[in-house]
Amino acid sequence: MAQSLSNFTDLIRSVERSAVHLEMRDVYAIPNEDERFAAWREGHRLDPDDRESWWRPWLDVVQEVTAKGVRLRRARIVSEPPSEYIRYEHSFTFTNIAAGEEIRWLPRRLASGLTLPGNDFWLFDGKLVQFNVFDGEGRWVHTDQTDDQTTAGICADAFEAVWDLATPHDKYTV
Repeated sequence: MAQSLSNFTDLIRSVERSAVHLEMRDVYAIPNEDERFAAWREGHRLDPDDRESWWRPWLDVVQEVTAKGVRLRRARIVSEPPSEYIRYEHSFTFTNIAAGEEIRWLPRRLASGLTLPGNDFWLFDGKLVQFNVFDGEGRWVHTDQTDDQTTAGICADAFEAVWDLATPHDKYTV
């Protein structure tokens, strides 16, 4: 199922209590990041004090939903040493946190005893799961959604297990 950014924005705005996101890949090939990733590779870093230069529409949505009391958490399972993409992602994670998201990092070696779904996912209010399916190169392929409560429970348990083991962003270095 293809999903536009506006459809995803509507979905996340409809959340009442919580949205959690589990990311398990070391590389994401996201076309709208190509220019920023290239600039980062050449040494550009975002200045936390120059908010206007890094604020993005996604951060407006995060700020909007967290301001209404929704808890928005993201956990990332990463290989160590981290990939170039993960180092890039880590460098701007402070922007998500500034908008109200909570983010933790879990070294992949610490996830070996966990039962995890096969794909990255979002879980909305513990009821609706959206799986983001990527190819082997990290390119988005499609999105699957389910409101099957067994699947939602598996994803909720997996996320909480990762969250409990993971390190908060401000204490995790790459």
